Amino acid sequence: MYIPQHYKNEDLSEVKEFIVTHSFGILVNDLEGKPWATHTPLELTTDSGGRDILIGHIAKANPQWRAFAGNPRVLCIFHGPHSYVSSSWYKEEEVPTWNYIAVHVYGSLQVMTEEEVLAWLSSLVDHHEAGEKDPISLHRMSDATLRQVRGVVGFRIQIEEIQAAYKLSQGREEDHARIISELSSKKDPGSKEISGIMNKRSSGR
Repeated sequence: MYIPQHYKNEDLSEVKEFIVTHSFGILVNDLEGKPWATHTPLELTTDSGGRDILIGHIAKANPQWRAFAGNPRVLCIFHGPHSYVSSSWYKEEEVPTWNYIAVHVYGSLQVMTEEEVLAWLSSLVDHHEAGEKDPISLHRMSDATLRQVRGVVGFRIQIEEIQAAYKLSQGREEDHARIISELSSKKDPGSKEISGIMNKRSSGR
């Protein structure tokens, strides 16, 4: 994606933390000459060689997976908070804008075996069920229920490139205090979250 230099975030640890926090992403590829996108959880982890990968799954009824073998290159989009920024908050005249955080991950996809998918889904469910009052586990489910796993296509994505845009009013530092204050007073969660991120960065925390 196009990212002006002053909006690029090249702090890989911070970007990876963002991906983990906003893991419900969009998987994009080309299907018969048409862009195709699926909204799905994408887990950031490492492979046996210590390399960063994404793991996910889509329904087998979704035709997107049929293009994986012929063209394994995919794009994964992770989007975070965003907010409108009024230029009335600036000390000098300027057009209004939008602040946002977005991450694009490019990589090559490999379909997993049914056994690999079941093992991964088991660990994923255990992770998310850990805080529940009565956690469920795939290990305790019947064979009949687990046959549903055959209805999904699981995959690993070897990460080749990460692009991160953190547009947070860079270049207007003299207006940050006002922008942060105005955003924090808004009712929508995106404005409040952007305000918090800007405040944390301004204070060096």
